[in-house]
Amino acid sequence: MARIFVQATLPHSRPATHEFERVNGRYSLHLVAPPSVGLPYGSYPRLVLAWLTTEAVRTKSPEIRLGPTFSEFMYRLGLTPVTGKRGTVPRLRDQLHRLFSTTIRWTYTDESDGRASGRGYVIAGEHHLRWSSTDPARRSLWRSRVVLSQDFFDEIRKGAVPVDLRALRLLKRSPLALDTYVWLTYRMSYLRRPCLIPWEALQKQFGADYGRLADFQQRLLRSLALVMQVYPHARVSRTALGLRLYRSPTHVAAHGVDADSGPRPERPTASLLRIRSSTRPTASYEAKLHQRWSLPIRVAVPVLKTPQLARRDQKLDEAQPPSLGGRGGRS
Repeated sequence: MARIFVQATLPHSRPATHEFERVNGRYSLHLVAPPSVGLPYGSYPRLVLAWLTTEAVRTKSPEIRLGPTFSEFMYRLGLTPVTGKRGTVPRLRDQLHRLFSTTIRWTYTDESDGRASGRGYVIAGEHHLRWSSTDPARRSLWRSRVVLSQDFFDEIRKGAVPVDLRALRLLKRSPLALDTYVWLTYRMSYLRRPCLIPWEALQKQFGADYGRLADFQQRLLRSLALVMQVYPHARVSRTALGLRLYRSPTHVAAHGVDADSGPRPERPTASLLRIRSSTRPTASYEAKLHQRWSLPIRVAVPVLKTPQLARRDQKLDEAQPPSLGGRGGRS
């Protein structure tokens, strides 16, 4: 995934206007789309961006072939083709149109020393979607392809965040869960010591449109419970001030290294922070997670507390919490 969409995320729900801005500390993401088209939102553009980024890194080319049929492209994203007014086929077509029509601009501002930088671009310099509009399984005589803009391709080459597409496919029902998984994978890739992320900072990055902080906390904990099913080695605990991250193996290591080959986290005497039953995912979704990942079915966030960590937590709680964001606020 492109790092800019980790540090500041896309809208979760349909925006009321054709402009959108997400601010996360020194980073800001500004999106503008034609009023007749609208902005991308929800899970579909996140899945598309992750897949396009993965293909661009794998092929080392900005030109990406999408597949001979729309159905095949959807299967690659982990979606089942369903026609009809409310089906997955028209919804994905609409989000593709929105995504490729949107102009993106990110900025970085450091008021302490007056530094500022930014860049603006579109995702695709060209896109040719030649699939059948009535039958997603029908093959076309011409290839459907996307040519990433040079600026976006350069952004990917500078440092995309490695993610596991299988995990994204399982988390596709929740854009917040997708954002949480990608962010957690990114943070664990460079975390060296325990880091407390305040609830207010998490809300600014992920859920500024959720309103009350308490409502956002419940949404985030439910999403984190799902993420922990596919990323069980992530060491995260909940505190009154926010989420505390501990050094953990990243879910997908860079340069093709298996993340599971790294050091395993110590196994503390832990309790489980149960989330209300109303926030549990459906039984069928839990069963799918269990079947695909061979993990115990539980909806819980591990609270890792050894005596050493408890004493360290007390010291960190008394310190100034670090800001949420990229390597500029690195721990």
